[in-house]
Amino acid sequence: MISYRIEPSNLQAHLFRVVLRIPRPEAEQGVSLPVWIPGSYLVREFARHLQQLKARQGARSVALHQLDKCTWQARCSGTAALEIEYQVYAFDTSVRAAYLDADRGFFNGTSVFLRVHGREDDPHRVELRGLPRGWEVATALPAVKTDARGQGLYEATGYDELVDHPVELGRFWRGRFQAQGVTHEFVVAGAAPSFDGERLLRDTQRICETAIAFWHGRRKPPISRYVFLLNVVDDGYGGLEHRASTALICGRRDLPRLGDEGQSDGYVTLLGLISHEYFHTWNVKRLRPSEFTRYDYTRENYTQMLWFFEGFTSYYDDLLLRRAGLIDETRYLKLLSRTITNTITLPGRQVQSVAQASFDAWVKYYRPDENTVNATISYYTKGALVALALDLRLRSEGRGTLDEVMRWLWRETGGGPMDEALFAQALEAVGGRSFRKELQAWVHGTQDLPLDELLRGLGVRWHREAPGWAQRLGVRVSEATGVVIKMVLRGGPAERAGLQPGDELLAVNGWRVRKLDDLALYLPRASAPADLSLLVARDQRVLALGLDLPAGLGAVVLSIADNTDAAAAARRKDWLKAR
Repeated sequence: MISYRIEPSNLQAHLFRVVLRIPRPEAEQGVSLPVWIPGSYLVREFARHLQQLKARQGARSVALHQLDKCTWQARCSGTAALEIEYQVYAFDTSVRAAYLDADRGFFNGTSVFLRVHGREDDPHRVELRGLPRGWEVATALPAVKTDARGQGLYEATGYDELVDHPVELGRFWRGRFQAQGVTHEFVVAGAAPSFDGERLLRDTQRICETAIAFWHGRRKPPISRYVFLLNVVDDGYGGLEHRASTALICGRRDLPRLGDEGQSDGYVTLLGLISHEYFHTWNVKRLRPSEFTRYDYTRENYTQMLWFFEGFTSYYDDLLLRRAGLIDETRYLKLLSRTITNTITLPGRQVQSVAQASFDAWVKYYRPDENTVNATISYYTKGALVALALDLRLRSEGRGTLDEVMRWLWRETGGGPMDEALFAQALEAVGGRSFRKELQAWVHGTQDLPLDELLRGLGVRWHREAPGWAQRLGVRVSEATGVVIKMVLRGGPAERAGLQPGDELLAVNGWRVRKLDDLALYLPRASAPADLSLLVARDQRVLALGLDLPAGLGAVVLSIADNTDAAAAARRKDWLKAR
């Protein structure tokens, strides 16, 4: 059995100590550390945090020859067990890597556990020890023998399972609930004294029950235990899915507070994140791209299907909040309006298809720059709108729903890998006709989706607000130290005027500008077209530019239409049905 010992060896230096034991090693035994973590599609080079690697067989030292950036080879003698000891620097506060200080520890297996080549399917055992006084362990990794704090032995069936169970260490709040016969545990580190843990448990329970019912009705889900690991910071947001757990991060102000039954935007966003990552238990961790049947940890793993696995999950995360009764119809339509606005206002939607965005995730999505808005589209938001369009098209034709399509895929694959051809087959099986035309246009094309028409069929009204100044100008700005242009949207007034990223907007029509909203003070009619004289600073020079400012269109706003007919109202009720 492959085994590891891991302990916090130096809290102030942020170092974990790891000892890997390999029984019966090969004569030329290879080991490597993953370059990426499944669920986050960027090569992150975790091996850069490894240090002081050394190996031995019994009392004999064994040389480790480094073959590339993340791979080592040990020349072994005989069948005596090979031990490799090393340290891991852990100071990444995200959900993707590892962290250690005097207050808290956290790690993903892809950051700390070397993979033993040729032995990936052997059982893997981990011993957690050496925790500071008062620290506990939280993880979904199956325990073999542990003490009351969680120190001790854990075991996985293979390397893939081993690295799919993040571990939280420290002093934290812990609560539990049951959903469809499954024990769910919620661990929260860093919460303020005002944190209302019982409310978070109740609301999360409703999310989990709704998601399980979505996939299985009254049957048990394919998990026996699930763990939420939430790290609370001053300002942050993010999550990463795993097979029986999720690692989350949120801002301290986003948590529910004792005595406050209100529903802040931050708390709704947190509930949406919880819903999103939990839905991934089915959609991407089990029902996943055929290209991910077996992960290759040494390189990029390409797929054009992230629009389905991330995008459709993004569609259902807020929708399940509505169906769980955690938000009302008005709040749901507000969230959907934001997703639509964030997609249709980006010039990149006419440049890159959502299928290409999926394939390019490794080099574009996680590396945004000043041109991102002009050249790319998010497979999260555009994928969510593809799901919406398909769902509403199915409902309008009266043959089925996207819910039924998802469950068809689960049944046919047994919760296993799938591809776009199978998805097209599922749509046809449920919808009674081919949807290849829609898939070609909406997934592989760059045209806008017919969302206005489809929503109107459910009695949902679509209109556009008056635009804000950034929208009218066609820019994204920072206002921390004056008005600094961060992005210039393709084809907009700012680009035509010659503005570029990095410019500081000093004055408009002879008036000093400190915030974009100052423009409302200096124009006779704020909403009308206007000719502007701009003064900008660029590379220590002051330039005068002229800008023709049109009226423009603002954010999309969705609302229930007046005088909705009964059939449309019934379709909307079925779509948004609450528990």
